[in-house]
Amino acid sequence: MKLKPIFDRVVIIPSEKENVTKGGIYLPTTSVERPQIGKVIAVGEGGTFDGNEVEMKVKVGDKVLYNRYSGVEIKIDGEGVIVLQQADIIAIILDE
Repeated sequence: MKLKPIFDRVVIIPSEKENVTKGGIYLPTTSVERPQIGKVIAVGEGGTFDGNEVEMKVKVGDKVLYNRYSGVEIKIDGEGVIVLQQADIIAIILDE
């Protein structure tokens, strides 16, 4: 299934959850926090909200940092994605 977000919504595939600490200790799934980094797979067209034009700053393929508990988690074809507003994205991660 394909998903086309509306207005200023963005669809993100979150990065894998880390279940091993840097020291090599395995964490139970209940103690693993939700990731804050993901890849943008779909972007809405923006629009006008409260009289202000909203321009989309992210594009498909961008790696982004977003607020941990923002958005809505859903499954598309068995894969978990997050749909959130562009305002919940903190930064675009630039790989050097």
